[in-house]
Amino acid sequence: MSIDLASNISILALLFGYLSGSIPFGLLLTKAFGLGDIREQGSGNIGATNVLRTGNRPLAAATLIADMLKGTIPVLVGTLYGPETALLAGLGAFLGHLFPVWLKFKGGKGVATYIGVLIGLYWPLALLFGAVWLITAFLFRISSLSALIATATLPLAVATTGRQSLVFVILIMSALVFIKHKDNIKRLMNGTEGKIGGK
Repeated sequence: MSIDLASNISILALLFGYLSGSIPFGLLLTKAFGLGDIREQGSGNIGATNVLRTGNRPLAAATLIADMLKGTIPVLVGTLYGPETALLAGLGAFLGHLFPVWLKFKGGKGVATYIGVLIGLYWPLALLFGAVWLITAFLFRISSLSALIATATLPLAVATTGRQSLVFVILIMSALVFIKHKDNIKRLMNGTEGKIGGK
């Protein structure tokens, strides 16, 4: 493969991933089912956790699955052109969810899409994420804390794979998850973060 062709494929993979990730399923689904603009409810986030605050659990589950798939599918397509292309497609999908062009670059916090990207890239990492999230949620009953702790374990775990490019992408995504959760972190520090099942 020539250098120019490889560069073009890399750019297309990043762009395809971004456009896939930028589809705001939470917003589209809540509007389609007559629940209004999810950005004007609860936390104002477009992700599954905020959709759940509408009381519609099936719709929240659908949002979760859709947000995961928009991370997984670009990675699987990118895999057809090699592991590095898959990484770029996954990173693009994650960035698209966080900064969707259709919503003036104001997107979700990225956890579901992060998991979806992990499923496509290296599924044992997704299982690890899920296990840590469940254990933390069982102990503390706080969704954001569970997500943050699970996210923090991933760079350490992926370092054992010896895949430097994968480590780099995971580090970027993990850092962005923490940045997007800055308000949650403030509430965790002052003890005002809501608990799972709470009002």
